[in-house]
Amino acid sequence: MAAILIVEDEARMRRLLELDLSEAGYQTFSAADAEKGLDLLRREPIDLVLTDLKLPGLGGLEFLQAAKRLNGALPVVVMTAYGSVETAVEAMKAGASDYVLKPFSLAEMRLVVQKELDVRRLREENRSLREALGRQYNHPNIVARSAKMQEVLALAERVAATLSTVLIGGESGVGKDLIAHLIHQRSSRASWPFVKINSTAIPENLLESELFGYEKGAFTGATTSKPGKFELADKGTLFLDEIGDIPPAIQVKLLRVLQEREFERLGGTRTIKVDVRLIAATNRDLRAALEQGTFREDLYYRLNVVPIDIPPLREHKEDIPDLVNLFLARLAQKSQKKLDGIKPEALGKLMDFHWPGNVRELENIIERACALAAGPFIGPGDIQMDHVPDRNHVGSAALLPEGKTLDQWEDEMIREAYRRASGNKSEAARMLGLSRNALRYRLEKIGIADESSKTPQE
Repeated sequence: MAAILIVEDEARMRRLLELDLSEAGYQTFSAADAEKGLDLLRREPIDLVLTDLKLPGLGGLEFLQAAKRLNGALPVVVMTAYGSVETAVEAMKAGASDYVLKPFSLAEMRLVVQKELDVRRLREENRSLREALGRQYNHPNIVARSAKMQEVLALAERVAATLSTVLIGGESGVGKDLIAHLIHQRSSRASWPFVKINSTAIPENLLESELFGYEKGAFTGATTSKPGKFELADKGTLFLDEIGDIPPAIQVKLLRVLQEREFERLGGTRTIKVDVRLIAATNRDLRAALEQGTFREDLYYRLNVVPIDIPPLREHKEDIPDLVNLFLARLAQKSQKKLDGIKPEALGKLMDFHWPGNVRELENIIERACALAAGPFIGPGDIQMDHVPDRNHVGSAALLPEGKTLDQWEDEMIREAYRRASGNKSEAARMLGLSRNALRYRLEKIGIADESSKTPQE
């Protein structure tokens, strides 16, 4: 039985939450002010905290910070009025897990509590994730022999059982849609629809109607009413790809659906309720978009409940042989051409490539090679790359400056990009074609992350 601490100075609201959560099977503790709440945190094994942001004496933000000092892993949900959304976002920055806008329904609060407890359990399980990787996760259409991809699959398996929103990051072509579909298939919503929409594939003036639907007469040509993707995904999962490119006006409406699970169709007045799990994906660094003001901060925190970052193919090249075999098997089924495999020299050529287009590019090159191959085996001459790395010495296989290892050369390039960007991590990441998180990891590896964290740009 999970123990929940309610910190609320309004007696009626505190009592309502106590009764409803007790009825839902939780053990409840309550406090009318922050000081008593902190005392209970010190004495009782609390699993989750609900707190108002406006409290007498010690304020809600100060209480949140004190609670996090006592237990950094403790989920804290803040309750606030509509006019204090900015304060709620500040609370999220300070470590709050989620926020709920007043007035809210008790049913909504139950869902938030369940979600946050699920996430806490997920994070506790992930503490032993690396030990658990001794177990191999296998899924049709997903190749994951490498430790990095096994970690991705293990996290996807764990988050699938929760109600949490998931944000999948990674470069174009790494397979974000496959991971999203896996999460849906492993969830309790598997028998309901999985609806996918790519925001960059739809003109901006049509995106709102695609997501939320429209009523007859809403615009010229709207001769009938049409449901949007959210209605079609009711009780299932909506996969929203390239969410970083959604325009600001639609971000507002999307935030409302995540908070209240309701919306109106374009040109309509009837409020439609939906039960949809959202999985979002992006190949952009949303942190940089926050800095530039093109992505809403409150929406980012709503989406980034459980982040899953898929590594680029160049970081798990040991999966290339299995990926090639998978693509060859698919092509053999679709074509009448006899395909028995790939020659070692051709596979070596694939292993040496840097793969800017990731798994999608590998699949395209294998398909092209199959079309060009004269016999049942793909040879090195059948492998035609779209991007050929520069060679420093013609006639030799040298790709690196003389006397340098790959690691040394990469570290030098990172330091140079960081210098040219004057310590701005987002700008340096763009120069290198990396995500900001990937750059941060590499900076820590070469020992300059702490220094950079003190710069004004950070």
